[in-house]
Amino acid sequence: MSIGVAFGSIFYGIEGATVSAAIMLALGIGIQNFPEGSAVSLPLRREGLSRKKAFFFGSLSGIVEPISAVIGAILVLKVQFLLPILLSFAAGAMIYVVIQELIPESQTNKRKNLMALFTILGFVIMMIFDVALG
Repeated sequence: MSIGVAFGSIFYGIEGATVSAAIMLALGIGIQNFPEGSAVSLPLRREGLSRKKAFFFGSLSGIVEPISAVIGAILVLKVQFLLPILLSFAAGAMIYVVIQELIPESQTNKRKNLMALFTILGFVIMMIFDVALG
């Protein structure tokens, strides 16, 4: 939905909205979709599904994103006052998933220190992108 809001803000001429910022947001979310699709596809492949079926279901898991982007672009002016609240809720939900599910799961691995190092590395890369792409 945030991609739709970014592009919809440009279309409606909302101050501060730029094409480059919207494209960078779309690129960042697109990069995030690779591990998300893998998280769906790889277990299905391990359970015996063919490569094509596992890839299809992994790709299908992201189908909600373009639909939400269109909805976000259409509603950008109608619910503009709610957007900070809704986007904050989405960010909080993602942080909850990371803390509740991903970090504990990474610590069940035999190489806990390596998992912690890659978690920190991912955070550093995210912060570099945040500062560089602004």
